[in-house]
Amino acid sequence: MSYFAAAVVREKGGWTAAELSLRGAADVDEVAERLRDVGPDADLSLLFVEADDTYLVILRLDEGEDLRVFGSDSAYAEESRLGALLVGDLKTSVTGLDDTEEARPTTTGDGEDGDQPAVDPEADPVGEADLLTDLGIPAQRLLALCAHEGMMPADVTAEICQVLGCVDDVEELREV
Repeated sequence: MSYFAAAVVREKGGWTAAELSLRGAADVDEVAERLRDVGPDADLSLLFVEADDTYLVILRLDEGEDLRVFGSDSAYAEESRLGALLVGDLKTSVTGLDDTEEARPTTTGDGEDGDQPAVDPEADPVGEADLLTDLGIPAQRLLALCAHEGMMPADVTAEICQVLGCVDDVEELREV
């Protein structure tokens, strides 16, 4: 299964991005260590792992500590060794959502998406969907992006990076 892994780190001078190789990683802690190495002094480090235009995993480190992980679908753990390494140990339900209010269908201002569920019923997102809330991407928005018909993992990464202000850096990595 092919993948693209982009590390995005925020240091005093702003955001920087680097492609990260996950080849040979033994566990998620080793992946976190590789992410730390991209920006040892970063106050925030994110890793976007896109696999086969189907799965997205986001890892977050705050000041190199407190690893948090979100996966767009638990099926990734069954599909590949890398998926098992990144999301295999996560619970089968996402955290950061209120079961009553935020899990309801969403409606955009124009009402077009009123009947679309907030989460793809066939996907099983895992981990911490609220890991980007303080950066302007609440859990419900992240889940909606992952579930939106026609959205590829690269599109979701681009949307998130647009909000963060580092989309150009990540897109340059794709062109190499």
